[in-house]
Amino acid sequence: MENIINQATGRGFSALPFRDLQELALLYRQVAADLATVREDPASARLAEYLNQLLGRAHNLIYMGERRSRGGIRDFYERVFPETFRSTIDYTALSAALFVAGALIGFLACLGDPSFQRYFLGPRMTETIDQRKMWTQSVLAMKPLAASGIMTNNLTVAFSTFALGITGGLGTIYMLMFNGLLMGVISAACWQAGMNGKLWSFVAPHGVLELPSVMIAGAAGLLLGRGLLFPGNLARRDSLVLYGGKASRLILGIIPLLVIAGTTEAFISPSPMIPAAAKFALASAFAMLLTIYLSRSGRQAPLKDFLPTARAGRFESQGVSEAKDSR
Repeated sequence: MENIINQATGRGFSALPFRDLQELALLYRQVAADLATVREDPASARLAEYLNQLLGRAHNLIYMGERRSRGGIRDFYERVFPETFRSTIDYTALSAALFVAGALIGFLACLGDPSFQRYFLGPRMTETIDQRKMWTQSVLAMKPLAASGIMTNNLTVAFSTFALGITGGLGTIYMLMFNGLLMGVISAACWQAGMNGKLWSFVAPHGVLELPSVMIAGAAGLLLGRGLLFPGNLARRDSLVLYGGKASRLILGIIPLLVIAGTTEAFISPSPMIPAAAKFALASAFAMLLTIYLSRSGRQAPLKDFLPTARAGRFESQGVSEAKDSR
């Protein structure tokens, strides 16, 4: 199976004769069955990892040759993105832990040394907070332009966090902890000024979408770093293709979330006309919908690791029985 995949790498199905396509379908199912067996033995963890990576390469090859339908974007957001999120949730959890660690450091540093707040936030924002005022008044004066600017900034932060994974994950870790540090400093400054209610009624409506998106972008960057530093039994190039593919699906998946978050941050979050209770209610609704979407969407036809059996079945219908006889 590995030899067949190597023949097709970079050239797709056109590099394979029909007989090899038949053989690939048979071997795909056999290796999938072997992987299920090997996973039952804790001592065979390295073998299980190798087989899973081999199936991952086969998965990329199979779907690279698939003609995209008009419903591809819809299928991506209904099935592919949430499934990818669930399969890489450990990386998102690590990303969230780094963000929270940065926030705690910023919060405690600000409480321990008040000058840290002025150094980090700048004198203008610090003076605004000291006057018990929010710094978001400028957003209300030009909502459409502000929405565009906020979306651009959010997308820039997310894509930078992802792209810096190519540094072995160090750049991603920096971005996560820096943004967490900023959140911690602002939280401490507003807490000391007695502005907790104002701060969280502003952050909550858009933050329940924006902060998870940043953490998912962090997970994408960490995946990219994993593919670069720990290729396992794969060639480093193949490892980057495998983990980079997962990372790309994550970063593309959060774009609508950041667009909604940016619009909410410009039109709803800073508005004094909307009661705080209504903002928290909207935040709760966003959080509930996001949780349901990420945890439930796409479960009707689940994928386990890299085992797209329905697609492989198309090869089998083209004459795998002949390949079995030839063996």
